[in-house]
Amino acid sequence: MSTKIWITATLAVAGVAACSMESGGEAKSIPLATSISKQDRDQGAKAHPELLAEFGGAYKGTQANYVERVGRRIAVQSSLSNAQNDFTVTLLNSSVNNAFAIPGGYVYITRQLMALCNDEAEMAGVLGHEVGHVAAMHGQRRQKAATRNAIGGALLQVLTGAVLGDSALGGMLQKGIGTGSQLLTLKFSRSQEYEADDLGIRYLGTAGYDPKALSNMLASLAAQSALDARVAGQSSGVPEWASTHPDPASRVTRALNEARQGRATGTLRNREAFLNALDGITYDDDPGQGIIKGSNFLHPELRLGFTAPNGYTIANGAREVTINGSGGQAQFSGRAYSGNLNQYLTTVFQSLSSKASLSSDTIRRTTINGMPAAYATMRANSKSGQVDLTVIAYELSGNSAYHFVMLTPAGQGIGPFASMVQSFRRINAQEAAAAKPRRIDVVTVKPGDTIASLSARMAYDEYKQDRFLTLNALTASSVLKTGDRVKIVTY
Repeated sequence: MSTKIWITATLAVAGVAACSMESGGEAKSIPLATSISKQDRDQGAKAHPELLAEFGGAYKGTQANYVERVGRRIAVQSSLSNAQNDFTVTLLNSSVNNAFAIPGGYVYITRQLMALCNDEAEMAGVLGHEVGHVAAMHGQRRQKAATRNAIGGALLQVLTGAVLGDSALGGMLQKGIGTGSQLLTLKFSRSQEYEADDLGIRYLGTAGYDPKALSNMLASLAAQSALDARVAGQSSGVPEWASTHPDPASRVTRALNEARQGRATGTLRNREAFLNALDGITYDDDPGQGIIKGSNFLHPELRLGFTAPNGYTIANGAREVTINGSGGQAQFSGRAYSGNLNQYLTTVFQSLSSKASLSSDTIRRTTINGMPAAYATMRANSKSGQVDLTVIAYELSGNSAYHFVMLTPAGQGIGPFASMVQSFRRINAQEAAAAKPRRIDVVTVKPGDTIASLSARMAYDEYKQDRFLTLNALTASSVLKTGDRVKIVTY
């Protein structure tokens, strides 16, 4: 369960121009920052703890140390600094596919995206791309045109322009509340994506890596996007990293051509070292943040759970859970509780809009699965008309309470979320113990092993082979050789 953050970073530094080549061979110039300014360092230092909170904190252990070494190696290839200690590289304990860099020398990659990489060069290429955005001053160049990035169902596209006072609700309606844990940052233009690709490829080459690695990683991201869409039952899908880095599939060939046209002759991939470091890392949800299994959300530490409506997707973050569907969006989280459920409900509404007020006669009380509950609905305006905002709060114990915030078309109230509201429950010790984390297990292919047999070991009920192939950048026609090392997901 997580709180969204919008980072708008301005780079107030001198710039130099670097030449690169368009795919057609035409020379282009990329203005580059030449240093990390004090302003950048101050901005980065302020944003860093907020980003850690947003993305589940820093992942600890040998994997984090490895990522830090690789990230610093690639970051010093930029124009920002040649001192590795100027860069803070963090592996995030997040189950979304994301990577980013912010001014001040802060570079991030989630453990989920690390697991999608298949060697050190691919991971370095992703981090280099992100550093390239900072070095090319894309934040500065796009700041005036910045808009909040939103992903979600059709309703998210119409829930814009809320006018319920001055409001956080207005922001929720504009960006949507159902995106899971992700960075809400500038959405770069296609030309800026190409520039960051080119810089990432250049950084790979100067660090001695195979410059084709970024193209390989973009192909994996495109495959993951397509798989996520199939799993969610959608015609198309955009993973978190791709949402701020549009259309990785269209950039695969371009990045490959750019790598081939460059002067770099590096061949380093470091696959074995990468797989050794990756082995055992947590994959998908961290039980400390709750577990999603199908349409069910379980939090073994808080001892609570609920079930999303049929056809709705669940996305988990460090401090909130979002539920998306064509008929509405919802968000589940908790806050401090004084023992007064009506006051708790009022505080939630006030956090959405300073002008929101509840009278005692607008609050309804009930009991759900043995727990006291309070709820109320208010009407809000959007550019496309009115919508209903409903909040329901539950008293889990005398000192803890949790709530859903729900947005539906006007007149529907709880509407499609009625079953979810009724499903909120305490879970017992047996259910809590069954919410086990998944992890990456790097295995060596033995005689007789096949794609089918290894896929059968994946810790999922569906799409086992698709998940195995995507995770390992393989196709159904790939041939495994004895002694190859591959990734599977196990409990």
